[in-house]
Amino acid sequence: MNVTTFSKRVGLSLHTVRYYDKIGLLDNIHRRPNGHRTFSEKDVTWIQFVQRLKDTGMPLHKIVEYASLRKKGSETLLQRKNLLREHSDYLQDQIALHNQHLEKICEKIELYQSALEGKVVLD
Repeated sequence: MNVTTFSKRVGLSLHTVRYYDKIGLLDNIHRRPNGHRTFSEKDVTWIQFVQRLKDTGMPLHKIVEYASLRKKGSETLLQRKNLLREHSDYLQDQIALHNQHLEKICEKIELYQSALEGKVVLD
């Protein structure tokens, strides 16, 4: 598929796709004789994973590091696993923090509901 189709399929702008290619997030992108990029389903799957890492807060430089390790093959499995483990730990911490915030917000909602029902008086 061409770059326009690919960008629409993965939900990224053409500029972002080209930028990701430039910084090394896209590996072995085939080019036609006219220089235009062509993408495969494998590229779609990879970029969806990159987007998942990005959406969950992994910094771009860490994603580039992961991509670089991936290009080196199975000899980097431990390093890639450790990178993902570190990110997983970060996500667990963020989830715990968000759950604490959610609990406090729900408590406030319940307080307001009680006030609306006349069960408590708020100053």
